[in-house]
Amino acid sequence: MNKIRVGVDSGGTFTDFVVVRDGKIEMFKELSTPARPDEAVIKGMLRISAPGTKELIHGSTVATNALLERKGARTALLTTEGFEDVLVIGRQTRRELYNIFVTRPDPLVPDGDRFGIRERTLYDGSIETPLDVAHLRAIIEKLRSRNIESVAVCLLFSFANSRHEDAILDELQPLGVPVSLSSRVLPEYREYERTSTTVINAYLAPIMSRYLRSLQERAGSPLRVMQSNGGAVHAQAASETPVKTILSGPAGGVVGAFHVAEISGYSRVITFDMGGTSTDVSLCDGGIKVTNESHVDGMPVGIPMMDIHTVGAGGGSIAELDPGGALKVGPESAGADPGPICYGKGGRLTVTDANVILGRLLPRFFLGGAMPLWTVRIEPAVRGLAWTRAWKSQQDLAQGVVDIVNNNMEQAIRLISVERGYDPRDFTLVCFGGAGGLHAASLAKGLGIPRIIVPCFPGALSALGLLLADARKDYSRTLLVNAGDSAARLKSALAELHRAGAAELQAEGFRKSEVQCVDSCDLRYRGQSYELTVPLTPKFIDDFHRMHEKRYGYANPKKDVELVTVRTTFLGRTAKPEFKRVPKLRGKPQPQEKRSVWIGGKQVKTAIFDRAVLGHGHVIDGPAIIGEYSSTTLVPPGFRCRVDGYLNLVLEGE
Repeated sequence: MNKIRVGVDSGGTFTDFVVVRDGKIEMFKELSTPARPDEAVIKGMLRISAPGTKELIHGSTVATNALLERKGARTALLTTEGFEDVLVIGRQTRRELYNIFVTRPDPLVPDGDRFGIRERTLYDGSIETPLDVAHLRAIIEKLRSRNIESVAVCLLFSFANSRHEDAILDELQPLGVPVSLSSRVLPEYREYERTSTTVINAYLAPIMSRYLRSLQERAGSPLRVMQSNGGAVHAQAASETPVKTILSGPAGGVVGAFHVAEISGYSRVITFDMGGTSTDVSLCDGGIKVTNESHVDGMPVGIPMMDIHTVGAGGGSIAELDPGGALKVGPESAGADPGPICYGKGGRLTVTDANVILGRLLPRFFLGGAMPLWTVRIEPAVRGLAWTRAWKSQQDLAQGVVDIVNNNMEQAIRLISVERGYDPRDFTLVCFGGAGGLHAASLAKGLGIPRIIVPCFPGALSALGLLLADARKDYSRTLLVNAGDSAARLKSALAELHRAGAAELQAEGFRKSEVQCVDSCDLRYRGQSYELTVPLTPKFIDDFHRMHEKRYGYANPKKDVELVTVRTTFLGRTAKPEFKRVPKLRGKPQPQEKRSVWIGGKQVKTAIFDRAVLGHGHVIDGPAIIGEYSSTTLVPPGFRCRVDGYLNLVLEGE
């Protein structure tokens, strides 16, 4: 019986489905159900009626939303006595140095739920103070009386010796709640980051576990979940370490975008994913970037995550006046319900409505016409906004909304490129998401980006990326040794990590031939506070000196180099959809019609094309609009669009 693979990406407005069966790719969307995300997933799965074993790969926002909205479980923190306030003290740094009103987020675990345990492990793993079991059991009784739903355990130097954390886990078993150990979640030094990551994991574990268990039971299919590092794992592993799924959905988009760009001949790309609620951007210079120094809502997360920057700018972003009377757009979104005004459920003026007013979003292309756009409801709703009288016309207001959201997204791209020493003019913009194609050309022009790629299935590329992702597991161990004398310790640590990785991927059903591992290490000059991650080769110390000079402008080969952390990544290769190059066509495509569209503040006669009839070799000069089921692409005057061999739209300015 044929195996059907389904990628499902739950967004704030739509839940996207990509189905691969018999080598063919199909795509459709369902309106998201934010209160019960699994409802939209199950509704979509019921549409896939063909016989065959179904495998579901899911990009979920459950962990992200629970963290951002502070709707996680009531969590307790057990730590070494005297270190109960690490979450509050943090790094004692200011995120905004000159903002006297800046505030820090409240800790996920309040003061009364943080407990100190009498024990002490030293930096080298030796035990200075044995675990006081009687004291621990008294604290466990307090946890029971406080109705604690999850427990985070983070002891000082437990990465060097986990004996006390393991013993605490045994004592906590009768409590019957999830327990997150820092020695398993993040066995690395830096006490604050390790504590924060472990607490986040514990905070999310009950919510994610319930959601995935319910979804798997209702779907009746094997379930894998996308992680923030760009790899997928079985649902059980995701339930145990939900902190690794915080960027689950956006990570799928970057995987899909980079794969499409790479097979098309472009390895230096900026991915631009504009959905209904937010925009996610990432810079890929020859490969997808993964960082161990991420922050989510002001809280450090030390596990490997894709380097993705998110702003509250999407098709559903709401336009309103700020207290000073200036027009602002986002970060608040209309979501799926009520959605933009044109969805017909009421709502407030959004970016999607602005594009409808400007004539850029055509109802017959929107979800193939299956979901009507109530364009007639926009004008009366906009007239009812008293502040709209400040604009000469509805089109003037709509252009203002589009300009502001474009500026917000342009700043996001500048942050990941210009502010990090990259020139956007050296990159290709890969545009996807339901709303991205209407805004990409404006961003590219403002940033000097020479080329835009709009892949096939742009409105569901994140779901397609889920099907392109390999299984991935990251392992690490802090050593803190001199790199020149580290051979024995390094060999021992790697052997331990390799055994764990091979066993876990074998347990997930991967054969030895399908497994690959990549080793690296974090190095620094002795006395420095931060490290550089270097591939583990026979000349890794020389590579560190070269990388340090490239990053900071100097190197000191005579200074001792410290090996801080050893890392290994295990990849389980999965079956992937094939992208075949199609033959070139002759002739020039004919537009369905020509109509007036507002572009750059002017009404312009614009050709309308259906993407379904475009083939390899077709060339379209702007102004033009190319519509399809999941997205709409605007080709402004001065731009030319050609269709390449993989049926991507490639836009370039003249």
